[in-house]
Amino acid sequence: MPSTPHAAPRELTFAVIVPTYRRPAQLARCLRALEAQRFPRDRFEVVVVVDGEGEPPEGCGPARVIRQANAGPGAARNRGAAATSADFLAFVDDDCVPDPGWLAALAERAAADPECGVGGAVVNALDANPYAAASQLIVDLAYAHHNVDPARATFFASNNLAFPAAAFRALGGFDAAFRTASEDRDLCARWLESGRRLTFVPEATVAHMHDLTLGGFARQHFAYGRGAWRFHAESRRRGRGRLARDLAFHRGFLAAARRRLHHAPPSRRVTLAALLALWQGANALGFAYEALRDRAARPLARRVRPAVAG
Repeated sequence: MPSTPHAAPRELTFAVIVPTYRRPAQLARCLRALEAQRFPRDRFEVVVVVDGEGEPPEGCGPARVIRQANAGPGAARNRGAAATSADFLAFVDDDCVPDPGWLAALAERAAADPECGVGGAVVNALDANPYAAASQLIVDLAYAHHNVDPARATFFASNNLAFPAAAFRALGGFDAAFRTASEDRDLCARWLESGRRLTFVPEATVAHMHDLTLGGFARQHFAYGRGAWRFHAESRRRGRGRLARDLAFHRGFLAAARRRLHHAPPSRRVTLAALLALWQGANALGFAYEALRDRAARPLARRVRPAVAG
């Protein structure tokens, strides 16, 4: 009796989720790049989540648009994830331009291991901007620290990562309480704690186009410091303290930064070194600010705790 041929496995579908807030020109550029993806158009959709006021640009392809009251990027990504039935959720930010092969590279790795989270590389598209260049250097150092083994990665930024939709929802998605930063660190940590894996795919590249100023750079990394405190507070709450490991990263940072700066143009080295020092200071201030804020809120929470009846 002839054997019955096996049906070909169903090809994965993707939803590309783009949170946006008051950046219509950047969003238009991102959507044009998504329209140019070398990936079957019937296997992915684009979901734009407008987080608060603002309108998406016209004429940028058949993106589905969802609007919500301003609740932060984590909540916006969760809203987009809830609105799709795709197998995989790919996240990118409105100030990023995905390479034409970005989604295909993520999909190839996801097809090989459909239960794994996948992240790609982020590169700076504004080389002439020293603040963007310094921020990229920090990202590069973080990825070099966290993703030494691509098959056992531990961190991806939220502007270039993808998760199987069912597992993402089972984990609770992004924690929307992280309004300033570190929602990606928190999600990656919880993903790994659940026994799942993360894989780094450097071929899946997005270009980051964040046109920073000096003030914007300082504010950004102050906010990252605030997010870092919340991340460590949540990790402690789950019995998964990580502060010692983060301190180890910062201890090794100077040596790693020195090696990277050696390859920078001589005219840029002093500027980058100064901005890295500013990053460390702004990050530490943000961390301390959020710690003090958290400590001040605890007595208030105890005072307003409702009495238990009986």
